Amino acid sequence: MSVDEDTANQGRLLAAVHGPQDVKRMSGTELDILAAEIRDFLVAKVSRTGGHIGPNLGVVELTLAMHRVFDSPRDRLLFDTGHQAYVHKIITGRQAGFDQLRQRGGLSGYPSQAESEHDLIENSHASTALSYADGLAKAYALRGESRSVVAVVGDGALTGGMCWEALNNIATAGNPLVIVVNDNGRSYSPTIGGLADHLSTLRLNPGYEKVLDTVKDALGSTPLVGKPMYEVLHAVKKGIKDAVAPQAMFEDLGIKYVGPVDGHDVAAVETALRAAKNFNGPVIVHAVTRKGYGYRPAEEDEADCFHGPGAFDIATGVATAAPVVKWTHVFADELVAIADERPDVVGITAAMAEPTGIAKLARKHPQRVYDVGIAEQHAATSAAGLALGGLHPVVAVYATFLNRAFDQVLLDVAMHKLPVTFVLDRAGITGPDGPSHYGIWDMSVFGVVPGLRIAAPRDAATLREELREAVAVDDGPTIVRFPTGAVAADLPAVRRVGPVDVLTESSRADVLLVAVGSFGQLGMEVAARLAEQGYGVTVVDPRWVRPVPAELVQLAAGHRLVVTVEDGVRVGGVGDALAQAMRDADVHVPLRDLGVPADWHPHGSRAQILADLGLTAQDVARDVTGWISRLDTAPV
Repeated sequence: MSVDEDTANQGRLLAAVHGPQDVKRMSGTELDILAAEIRDFLVAKVSRTGGHIGPNLGVVELTLAMHRVFDSPRDRLLFDTGHQAYVHKIITGRQAGFDQLRQRGGLSGYPSQAESEHDLIENSHASTALSYADGLAKAYALRGESRSVVAVVGDGALTGGMCWEALNNIATAGNPLVIVVNDNGRSYSPTIGGLADHLSTLRLNPGYEKVLDTVKDALGSTPLVGKPMYEVLHAVKKGIKDAVAPQAMFEDLGIKYVGPVDGHDVAAVETALRAAKNFNGPVIVHAVTRKGYGYRPAEEDEADCFHGPGAFDIATGVATAAPVVKWTHVFADELVAIADERPDVVGITAAMAEPTGIAKLARKHPQRVYDVGIAEQHAATSAAGLALGGLHPVVAVYATFLNRAFDQVLLDVAMHKLPVTFVLDRAGITGPDGPSHYGIWDMSVFGVVPGLRIAAPRDAATLREELREAVAVDDGPTIVRFPTGAVAADLPAVRRVGPVDVLTESSRADVLLVAVGSFGQLGMEVAARLAEQGYGVTVVDPRWVRPVPAELVQLAAGHRLVVTVEDGVRVGGVGDALAQAMRDADVHVPLRDLGVPADWHPHGSRAQILADLGLTAQDVARDVTGWISRLDTAPV
């Protein structure tokens, strides 16, 4: 074939795939070509938009085999976590949408019911699919429907405790259910924990190597038959491996185990899945894959195998966006500085050492960092134990994921007044990852926890300052929250009233604008716009939003109108808390609160979503102007 013919044929098979039925018709040779075309397609598209390319490069053959064996959407295919579903989207007719992947109006980076009948569950917090699958299998059994339920559990999701609760119930129910363990040995970073170790022994069992070496030594001294017999045994090493691997753990639960199988061999995975489908009960199919498989920059990325990069150069894998200092970088640097000074400070993360910045502490003080896997509940209570043992744990997670550990923060940490600091990255509207990943709930959810202090820094300087203040607290838990992306430019205060920073003030005390966290600069822009209308605005950053500082209430009492602006849900948020504190203090100044409605907001850039919600300087200034002008005309 000439070079021109080869170029013309690139993507030929992929272009003919409009649904799973097209994959079912292909030969083995065609499937190999299709897998290569899908990888080329993924790299080309995700290099422009950013996204979870590493996990999806690793599940190409696995997803092809699933769609050949099962009949989606009648058979339900569930992905845990959902960021592994790009190949599923390609096969189910959504190739055209990848030009706008994770962008406003484009494809979601996770399964989406609005996109396709082939997508069922949208919640993309890890370790949930087995519980969904258990319920689906029970429902189909009760209704007498013959439908397969398949849960793909991978990228470390099996380290989450919810999976094991589900496995126990799945085994007890005994309904037909296929659990595909996509074992790439990683979550965001290399998977850790007892289960990860168990799966590693299945991939490479020292017992198997010892048996093989013993046989080799024994047969090596046997003339004629020795070497040929050893070669035969080596050829059937999978059988020996199965005989000595500790796979009984799964079968002791009452769940049939198949594997390990090569997750990059369509035929091997297909054979295993067909056997599992025909077994009238729950089956685990253990598929071994490589995250980032087939794209060299991803395979060579030891940190996270291109888990979720932004736009990048295809040839080199280097990010195309100009480097910026991010909130996470500032936190990581300051935490290391604090740990250098205080040997009692330790770090905890839930399988996200690199994304949360904890990895920097691990490199400097490896014995003082604990990665618990995708187990936020355990992280919180383990931190409580560390605090009881005389240490000060810093638990770094994405804001959206701490929701899962509310009970542990409330009863295991706060009730015991333990000094644990929770650092919440990606707080507020984060953008491309969509509603399940927006960190908009924390100030409302955790605001009810007695004795918990919540800080919301506005810039790098206040992040460093408030982190130090948090780890200095020794009589209860603290939260420090900050958004995603580039850190805001430092915004110095003109003065401080108690813990409250005054950012600007006027000779006229018309409006007290409470700008929470990174909205400090927005508050300054609003004040400038209102000054043009003749109104005086005092802009304050409370710094510590829970409990509400008494000084903030006193400042409110000296103004005609109070307005709060926050990057969290309004219900139970900072505005609600301040209004209650003002009522309790008999301060009857009117208050208006601006924030995020408690709803499921679509994916898009952070700036786009905030604009949709009316949380821009122009929108806030217009609203405040209307409110204060109505006070001017209201009858006394």
